[in-house]
Amino acid sequence: MKYYGGCDSGSTYTKCVIIDENGKMAANVTLRSRINSVLSAEDALNKAIAQVPELDSAKDLAYLVGTGYGRNKVPFADENISEISCHAMGVHAADPSVKAIIDIGGQDVKGISVDTDGTVRNFAMNDKCAAGTGRFFEAMARAFEMDLDEFSRLSLKAKNVIPITSQCTVFAESEVISLVGEGKPMDEIAAGIELSVAKRCFVMSKKAGAVSSIALTGGCAKNEGLKAAIEKVLNLKVIELPMDPQLMGALGAAEFARQKGMAGEK
Repeated sequence: MKYYGGCDSGSTYTKCVIIDENGKMAANVTLRSRINSVLSAEDALNKAIAQVPELDSAKDLAYLVGTGYGRNKVPFADENISEISCHAMGVHAADPSVKAIIDIGGQDVKGISVDTDGTVRNFAMNDKCAAGTGRFFEAMARAFEMDLDEFSRLSLKAKNVIPITSQCTVFAESEVISLVGEGKPMDEIAAGIELSVAKRCFVMSKKAGAVSSIALTGGCAKNEGLKAAIEKVLNLKVIELPMDPQLMGALGAAEFARQKGMAGEK
């Protein structure tokens, strides 16, 4: 049995997926990224390799693709492919029915339209401001003195919404701290935060060609409050992927590795 790897070296988390020649996932790892992208990728690869008894090191992989923010730093990678292409391929591998994606990463937000073969038809990217990204949600959770999981569920309890007017992460955090200090209901403030991010996803969803449904990828796809806000604001059904949405970039990289590796063997 041959194995193929994908390593998604993100700004916040580094993910690694190993699949076999049939496309079945054999290993997956998600680690907080270190300052050094090479060390982050090595850590993730080593932990993933340890989950596959037949493999001793990353050199034993038949093909390895690097993707993400630090894709050029992935050791032993045979090729580097953009995270936009890898998220599209990863979602296609997980659920071929999905045709539109919003990827909310640590530092940017992307809208991606997926073709029938898993390639990218169209995309839009917001990388000018951290508002609405993983970094933004981390800042908001800090302001609430909560972990991300607790914060992501908080808005679901809200009966009303307190709008957040600031678009900048720094100013939004100050605004939230002021509202908390005034004793405003925290669940209603959280609802305002989720709503503001959902509105920022509107243009991305249009560029992705979403008509009735959309899938979310990246760590923020686990944010229950954000999913509910997107369904309400964009009037789209958020499709639940059959596996961790944070792994989609690494899965897509591994699937590209499988396709390229097997094509090279013919």
